[in-house]
Amino acid sequence: MSARRPRRPSRSRTPRARRRRPRTRWPSPLPRPRPARRPRPRRPRADPVTGRTEWPGDSPDSSRAEKELSPQEPAERARAICLRLLTGTPRTRKQLADALRKREIPDEVAEEVLSRFEDVGLIDDAAFADAWVESRHHGRGLARRALARELRTKGVDPSLIQEAVGQLDSEQEEITARELVDRKLRATRGLDRDRRLRRLAGMLARKGYAEGMALRVVRQALEEEGEDTEGLE
Repeated sequence: MSARRPRRPSRSRTPRARRRRPRTRWPSPLPRPRPARRPRPRRPRADPVTGRTEWPGDSPDSSRAEKELSPQEPAERARAICLRLLTGTPRTRKQLADALRKREIPDEVAEEVLSRFEDVGLIDDAAFADAWVESRHHGRGLARRALARELRTKGVDPSLIQEAVGQLDSEQEEITARELVDRKLRATRGLDRDRRLRRLAGMLARKGYAEGMALRVVRQALEEEGEDTEGLE
C-alpha cells in the first residue's frame, strides 16, 4: 500500500480587511456668498414739462399710470399719453393731437399740453420733417413728391414740408433713381425690351419720380446693356 500524502494545512477563509484610501479634500466649487448690497435711494427729479417732482417708482409715461389717473385730471392723462407715444419714436403735433382726441381729452387741455411740449422741444415738426426726408430717401429711395405726400398725411405744415424736401435737388434724385434701376435691372433680364422698360419705369413712378426722369434713367440703363432703345418714347 502506498503511503498517504500528508494534508496541507487549510487556509483561513476570513475576509481580508479593506484598505481605505484617504479622501482627498478638494476646495468647494461654490463661492462664498457675498453680503447683499443695499440699493442706493433714488433722488426725485423735476419733470421738464410740468415742473412736477417725480419720486422713485412713479412712471407717468406708462400706460398703467395713464389708466390709474382719475377722470378729473385730464391734463395729467394727456401728458402721460404724449410721453408714452414719444418714447423711442418722434411724432408730429397732429399725430399726438389725434391720439388725445381719440382718448376723449378736451381740446383746450390738449392744446395747452401740446404747446408746452413744443416749448420744451419734445415736439418739433421741422426736425421731424428733416429726419423723415433723410431717412426715407436714402433708405427707401423715395423722391420729393412721395416724401411730401407722406409728410402731409402726418400733419406737417406745408411750409415745413417744402423746406424739408428742398434739401433734395434734381441731380440727387436722378442719382438715387439710377441706383434703384441698377438693383432691379438684373431681375428683368430675359424679358423683352418694352416689358423691361414698363417694369423699371413703373417702379420709379411708385416711388414718386417724375415720368420724364424715370424714362430717361431707364433708357440709359438699357442702352448700357446693349438694348436698342430706338423708337422708345
